[in-house]
Amino acid sequence: MRPLKIFLASLGFRRSVLGVTPPLGIMYIAAYLRQKLNVEIRIVNQKISNMPNDELVKQAKEFGADVVGLSMLTTNAYSLPYITSNLKVALPDALIVIGGPHVSALGAKSLEDNLADVAVPYEGELAFEALINAYLGGGDMADVPGIFRRTEDGVVTNPGIIPFVEDVDSFPFPAYDLIDLKAYWKVNAMTLLTHMKYVSLFSSRGCPFKCVYCHRIFGDKFRMHSAQRVVEEMKFCVKKYGVDNFEFVDDIFNHDKKRLFEICELIGKLGPKVGLSFPNGLRVDELNESSINALTDAGMYYCSCPLESGSPRIQKLIGKNLNIRKYLENVEYIASKRIFTYGFVMMGFPTETEEDLKQTMEISCMSRLHAASFYTLTPFPNTKIYDIALKNNPAKLRNINYNDNEYSHIKFNLADVPDEMLFYYQRKANRDFYMNPYRIARILRDLPQTQRLPLFIPEYLKRLSKGIFG
Repeated sequence: MRPLKIFLASLGFRRSVLGVTPPLGIMYIAAYLRQKLNVEIRIVNQKISNMPNDELVKQAKEFGADVVGLSMLTTNAYSLPYITSNLKVALPDALIVIGGPHVSALGAKSLEDNLADVAVPYEGELAFEALINAYLGGGDMADVPGIFRRTEDGVVTNPGIIPFVEDVDSFPFPAYDLIDLKAYWKVNAMTLLTHMKYVSLFSSRGCPFKCVYCHRIFGDKFRMHSAQRVVEEMKFCVKKYGVDNFEFVDDIFNHDKKRLFEICELIGKLGPKVGLSFPNGLRVDELNESSINALTDAGMYYCSCPLESGSPRIQKLIGKNLNIRKYLENVEYIASKRIFTYGFVMMGFPTETEEDLKQTMEISCMSRLHAASFYTLTPFPNTKIYDIALKNNPAKLRNINYNDNEYSHIKFNLADVPDEMLFYYQRKANRDFYMNPYRIARILRDLPQTQRLPLFIPEYLKRLSKGIFG
């Protein structure tokens, strides 16, 4: 019996300085399906080459796909109607499945404006396996729990939910062999400053915190790979592909303190020195000098330090409850290690006042952060902040342009200040933060000297200028 042909694609175009990373979600699904079923799989990442939609459809047809799986963010979902309608013409008998953060956010609504057959929210491994088994058994997917499917009577939500896998060590390594890693070494990564030969890693899934702007795709329980499993994957990538840098993209890498130290100790025994970067995943106020020292010794050279807001009142309101004093202390200690620190700040939260905006700006500017981005809040579906926005101004919310992935643009203002004032403080924060001779000197001193800088600097300066001058 011939293997079932599955074509998996990550959708979207590279439109800004924001980087492109290997599509870990569908790489995990591919590896898992190969382990469980008789399948042949091809992976395409539309972003890596800015592949036209027609070319993606053409490649799926030439592959002879029986099943097409499309993964996307909400900011990339605008192409779904075109792609799915053309896939139906090119491959009329193929099963079209959509997934990724967009489906997790919109649920059944993710099938409303396109011709996909099935939508799979949250983790995809077990759900995709169940789908394929149902497809091979005659196509009745009514018994696959928690999915959304198109029927003659419209979109149906199957009852139940496929549980999150507790033992994430049971998953095989992502299917690195199905992507061209070298192609990712030629474009900006998520970290932007990463070394050339890198891979992205999930060392855990899920987050126990309940920030109102996040929809927690991997659930609210922290499920971690063991330290041994994490470093085994790193060792595999070093030996097989010559990787010298690892970019951790967990929701929260440092939630288990003991595991953090175990990972760092095992990395020290890897042999060749590797670099570690954290574009997200470190909750800075949960670090201490010992854990920072361990990460530094293991090779950390870049650390994102999300602040979100400098107002204690807003911190409580958004459910993050960041210890701002501890945050500032740890940022200062990390920066003292000559590790490049990058802050993320959001403005435009519900009930946010001018005084709150001033606090956020002052905390950001007094910090030892090397760099920071000052964004305005965008409420995404299936988050608490979206529900607040829906009550506040449902008409305006329906008109948000999610295709605009420039988070510096004001798409929806929930603050108790007019748009003009919000925009003013966003620009002022950029100006006051970056027009600091001491900060500029530290940036030049500590900026990692990597081969990727020529790719990064022109776009970043353009982005920075836009943030400062509007």
